[in-house]
Amino acid sequence: MRVTVVQMNPGADKAANLAQAEKLTEAAVAADRPDLIALPEIWTCLGGDRETKFASAEPLPAPGSNETPGPAYAFLQNLARRHRIHVHGGSIGEAAGEKLFNTTVAFDPEGTEVARYRKIHLFDIVAPDGTGYRESATYGRGEDVVTYQANGVTVGCAICYDVRFPELFLALRKAGAELIMLPAAFTLQTGKDHWETLIRARAIETQCWFAAPATWGQHMDKGGPRFTYGHSLVADPWGHVVAKVSDGTGFATARLDHARTERVRADMPVLEHRVLDDRVL
Repeated sequence: MRVTVVQMNPGADKAANLAQAEKLTEAAVAADRPDLIALPEIWTCLGGDRETKFASAEPLPAPGSNETPGPAYAFLQNLARRHRIHVHGGSIGEAAGEKLFNTTVAFDPEGTEVARYRKIHLFDIVAPDGTGYRESATYGRGEDVVTYQANGVTVGCAICYDVRFPELFLALRKAGAELIMLPAAFTLQTGKDHWETLIRARAIETQCWFAAPATWGQHMDKGGPRFTYGHSLVADPWGHVVAKVSDGTGFATARLDHARTERVRADMPVLEHRVLDDRVL
């Protein structure tokens, strides 16, 4: 299975972000002909104030319903249908009552929704430069561990800050994941030190492939300019980075080798060796 990660530089203008996503995904499909293509975290609206985020969010149609979807959901659905591929929609703002959810939706080549994952771990931190982030002020917390099937591969869902919590990825591995998707908008300061290190560690621990599409560059937040790190990548189950996007917008593609996964897991069966899962430490 060929997997493409798309790197965007989104801002607070949803229409401009949709146009950018269309240009990049069409170029990626034409150049690399992936079986699965993935976008970054909150690619529909990165930056702006709380009101802007709410205005850009979409109520998601109930699974299996005939409800009319919002423009971002429809774009992802149509992308899958048009090119007959799986589409992992990064994440978009899901409007649900008084709070939003940072939500992944994924589609099969028929355009049928096959997964919906709400980000579990919310980014409430102070960065090394003193900049504060409080995702929970706008977004609600997800609860469910989510996987789906794509071309016979079990795909696990995670988003950005989730990568710092290995228990989620162990749960995805135990649920049968061979590929884990990690759309992100990693800050520049944390990204340059932790982004690749954390992804490679989670890949090694779980013996899964990782596909991590990310946002890159400057966006304007209510407090002024902020920067995300980019460096979208694909890593193999041994922790090697096998494809990577440089600075700027763009995309990168890698071929997932099921035999590689089997060899790594057979030679070092770490899941069978775990002894502390049920203990209280």
